[in-house]
Amino acid sequence: MSYPKEEVVGSMNSEGETASESRFTDLCKALKVSEEVISEATSLLNEIKSILLSSSFGGKGPEEMEIYCHAFVLYCAIKLKDDLLKEDDKQGRVRLSDILRATSLKLDEFFKEAQQFTIKAKQIMGDRYGFDWEDRLELKQLEKIVRMLNDARKFFDKTFGDFFSFSSISQGLNTSEISKEIHRFGWLLFLTLRIDTPDLFKDLVSCVHGLVAVLAILILHVPVKFRNFSPQDTSRLVKRSEKGVGLLASLCNTYHTFEDCLRGMMEKAYKIISETLNRKPILASDCKTDLMNYINTEGLMYFNNMLEEGLVGPGIQALEKHYMDVVGSKGEIDEMLFMQSEDKSSVGAPNLCDNKSKYETLASPTKTITNMLNLPLSPMSPSRPNFIISNPKILQMTPVTTAMTTAKWLREVISPLPDRPSPHLEQFLSLLDNKILTNDLMRRAHIILEAIFHNGNSFDISWAKERKFEASKLYYRVLESICKSESNLLSARNEKNNNGSGNNLAQLLSNERFHRCMLACSAELVLATHKTVLMMFPAVLESTGLTPFDLSKVIESFVRHEETLPRELKRHLNSLEEQLLESMVWAKGSSLYNSLLVAQPDLGPEISRLGLLAEPMLSLDEIAARHNIPVSGDLPVSNRKRDTSPDQEGTEAPSPKRACIESGSVLLERNCFTPPAKERLHSLKSKFHPLQSSFASPAQPNPVGGNETCAEIGCKVFFSKILKLGAIRIRSLCERLRQPQQILDRVYGLFQQIIDKQTHLFFNRHVDQIILCCFYGVAKVSRLNLTFKEIVSSYKKEPQCKPEVFRNVFVGSSNMRIGICHVDIITFYNEVFVPAVKPLLVGMVPSSSRLEEKTSAEGGTVPGSPKVSPFSNLPDMSPKKVSASHNVYVSPLRQSKMDALLSPSSRSYYACIGESTHAFQSPSKDLDAINSRLNSTGRRLLTGRINFDMVSDSVVAGSLGYQNGSSASSDGVAAFGLPVKREPAETD
Repeated sequence: MSYPKEEVVGSMNSEGETASESRFTDLCKALKVSEEVISEATSLLNEIKSILLSSSFGGKGPEEMEIYCHAFVLYCAIKLKDDLLKEDDKQGRVRLSDILRATSLKLDEFFKEAQQFTIKAKQIMGDRYGFDWEDRLELKQLEKIVRMLNDARKFFDKTFGDFFSFSSISQGLNTSEISKEIHRFGWLLFLTLRIDTPDLFKDLVSCVHGLVAVLAILILHVPVKFRNFSPQDTSRLVKRSEKGVGLLASLCNTYHTFEDCLRGMMEKAYKIISETLNRKPILASDCKTDLMNYINTEGLMYFNNMLEEGLVGPGIQALEKHYMDVVGSKGEIDEMLFMQSEDKSSVGAPNLCDNKSKYETLASPTKTITNMLNLPLSPMSPSRPNFIISNPKILQMTPVTTAMTTAKWLREVISPLPDRPSPHLEQFLSLLDNKILTNDLMRRAHIILEAIFHNGNSFDISWAKERKFEASKLYYRVLESICKSESNLLSARNEKNNNGSGNNLAQLLSNERFHRCMLACSAELVLATHKTVLMMFPAVLESTGLTPFDLSKVIESFVRHEETLPRELKRHLNSLEEQLLESMVWAKGSSLYNSLLVAQPDLGPEISRLGLLAEPMLSLDEIAARHNIPVSGDLPVSNRKRDTSPDQEGTEAPSPKRACIESGSVLLERNCFTPPAKERLHSLKSKFHPLQSSFASPAQPNPVGGNETCAEIGCKVFFSKILKLGAIRIRSLCERLRQPQQILDRVYGLFQQIIDKQTHLFFNRHVDQIILCCFYGVAKVSRLNLTFKEIVSSYKKEPQCKPEVFRNVFVGSSNMRIGICHVDIITFYNEVFVPAVKPLLVGMVPSSSRLEEKTSAEGGTVPGSPKVSPFSNLPDMSPKKVSASHNVYVSPLRQSKMDALLSPSSRSYYACIGESTHAFQSPSKDLDAINSRLNSTGRRLLTGRINFDMVSDSVVAGSLGYQNGSSASSDGVAAFGLPVKREPAETD
């Protein structure tokens, strides 16, 4: 399907159909889509096209965006219209792979643009297809499957090359074809194994077990001359006995797989080969062939001549036919496209893991750094020190090795633990006011983990049961460690204060929210270990009734109190915490807003206006009923009703002093790049009981005394993490932009003041959006030659960069934008950020510069200077002809495009883009485009007269200041320097 590049968007054909609609119709017909689906898709396209194709900062060109728009709309129409799907299935439903192949789009690029489309069209799609349209679309799950299969294919490619070599054979054979055939056979056997037992292959760890099982079968059947190893090689096959090499045991040792699971996979593969290829298996011990020399064949099977030269092709054909018969048109992705490296480029099976793995190496915001002037550099920083490179293990870590290493830790360290509280933990529970809470603890763990791992029966029952046990054992282990640590801290504090109140942990261990956070954190680590495609964060929050702000309170404690936690899982939790802090805790429905309502009551009106407060947390009864979880015995009385304490509703809270923005705050009082010193932050943390205060009701006084509420203490700790996160990212971006230390200090100081005085700017937004605006605001104030385009271009190289950060910023709907809630970063900067932050920006301007600008803005002069003629700078409002051969005129900016007249100082803060022929295009390219159109002889110019009425007498009079009888002033000149709204230049 071809999309002409030169055709003008919006032109009409003879049937009254736009060129874009015509191309979309051609795409549907090329894919043989039914008329019903074409009608539905065309209707959807007409409804959301203007939103999807609206100018977006950093986006692709209009022609390219049209292709992505058509692919997205067609996929949505096919996937979401249930009644049409049933009818269309009879003719063979068009899959996502078919759409992308027809439009020549790559999977990874399509997923990136689809994320932006879902944000822009969320309201319209919800009204049209229901609130659950995103879940039914399954794009996030498909992206996860593509990522998993891409990782699996890379692993298979590497292991295949490690064990087999075809380049050393020189007998006139086409070894390249033989290599491809055997490789293809192995991958098809894995895919067939996967589709025949789909419940077992919904996570990366299971896929690796399947691939290692396939590898073992290939080792026993590929001719010896193609082997890249010797069974006598003790460095590769390390597990040996008197009977020979333990093949499966050696592979398990190398790839951290579980032997019992591996044998189970091989049994399933034997059955597929026997039934699909019509081959009879025989015991490998009965096989008289050099393939079995030095190998312990006990429990292994062999298929005679299955992979001999000339016999591989029929096996491949049989497996392909079986795959297509089973999958048909059900799967959206053709998994055979991952067969070889060259295949992946055709539809773009993406390498989606690089940035994520680099992103996870960032330090946790909870770790204190004594001097922020010497922050650790970002992993992607140009001047990053090479101490990490010196460690070869880090360079060798891949998603597969990470998953298998952490799975081994779960299997060897956590699985042997009891699936109930230990006697030591029961002792802590029994001390709570003489009330034994062990049964309540186990019942809660059962309900919450059942809700997570049996969510919609998505998982295999046995697999889910094993993961549930792993999560519960990890939960009990870390909980016991926390109890020991907190008890020791309380005892030490009481001894120091001569207080004999003991080390009672009643408030913490009886807190429902705390236990759910611990369970959610345990379950997330288990899911992250196995890298399942069915449950992606924040699914654990949705199943437990928690909010991101709740979970952010326990991550640091969880990492600190589990000493055996693998480095990879620590990185995952650090990455998770950054995701929470950067955007998720600021989203609507976060319990952060319930705490802010108490800590900073003046934010209450804005929180209420945007409807940001969290809903009451679901009770255990409600969770059990929602997920049909059978529960024996009565639940604790405290859990029978939703928690309606002030930390949930936020309506009955007192109004204490605003802790986070007072001038004495240790976190926010300074405007330089120097966060609180380590001693002061340590004093802040040691002043109160961290976990007990974190999970107490926001309006409750600090448990260990003082005038502050728990909400105020919690906000201080939270904002200290935000400052740390912001400092790291500001430092990294400043290095990329090669800006001096002075700019670094100013940007961080502005960011700090916004947290202090304009906290509402973070509501419903991403921290990086505020950072980008801080950079540009400081650049304007400092008169740097730094454009927003340069800032965003550098930001794109940051490991945490996501396109939606600068392409979709929340602004809410207004009279000017009815129904539009998201704009690009420049529009947000001009319309929201500058009006709110202008006083802070003015404060950064040197006093001498402010006096000079004030004098200019008032039209005054320095005392003693000659009087300036009132008409010396009289603007010429007449259109001017700019071409000798064409009727092309240029007029000054129309009054309708001007905002209120601003002073030069105010005007200098805005982002002025200009009326470009293409959004965010450089002036030189604009001129080239204009010249190209003027010099073009093959195109028909629009006929008609130029409307000179747009320059009215009132406009001229107004610009001269004569409306009220006053004389002309320099303010009229200022009108021509206003920020220009971005609009493409009018073309023929």
